[in-house]
Amino acid sequence: MTLKIDVIKDKILSENYFVLRNITYDLTRSNGEVIRHKREVYDRGNGATILLYNRDKQSVVLIRQFRVATWVNGNPDGRLIETCAGLLDDDEPEVCIRKEAVEETGFEVGEVKKVFELFMSPGGVTEIVHFFIAEYSDAQRTHRGGGVEDEDIEVLELPFARALEMMRSGEIRDGKAVILLQYLQTTGLMNAAFERM
Repeated sequence: MTLKIDVIKDKILSENYFVLRNITYDLTRSNGEVIRHKREVYDRGNGATILLYNRDKQSVVLIRQFRVATWVNGNPDGRLIETCAGLLDDDEPEVCIRKEAVEETGFEVGEVKKVFELFMSPGGVTEIVHFFIAEYSDAQRTHRGGGVEDEDIEVLELPFARALEMMRSGEIRDGKAVILLQYLQTTGLMNAAFERM
């Protein structure tokens, strides 16, 4: 059943970096009752993220960088351990994530596998994130990584078991990283005997 939505007002509040809109709409519930909602919606475009893993070394590659929104919300130094990620801009998700992997981690990955396409904060943000995984090897490292332009990214190659412990202890609090680490764990992909992608 499709919900009936009648837009009353759709006003752009800001186009400073991304687009913030104020939307007022009437939503007809399944019982026929009409309710009015006033919401702000933040459109920052869609993104992609990737977790690099190495079964032979039993390791993963994550990054750490300053995220002002986490600092505003109580993260003392604002630095967050997360998976490599970026906005699509005009690229396809796989093209975007290959570019981001090289820029942020220094690894030029081979075959990638898309595992999810998820809304990450649907209460107010339009973004869909495309989730990828890829095996990496030391031979694929073309430079030290660290990002481009105004980015200051630390590359972390961690034992998989340590990354899982950091996730459980709360040291890793990035939703993208938690989802992809749990995906590796629950699928058994880090088991040496698992069939290659």
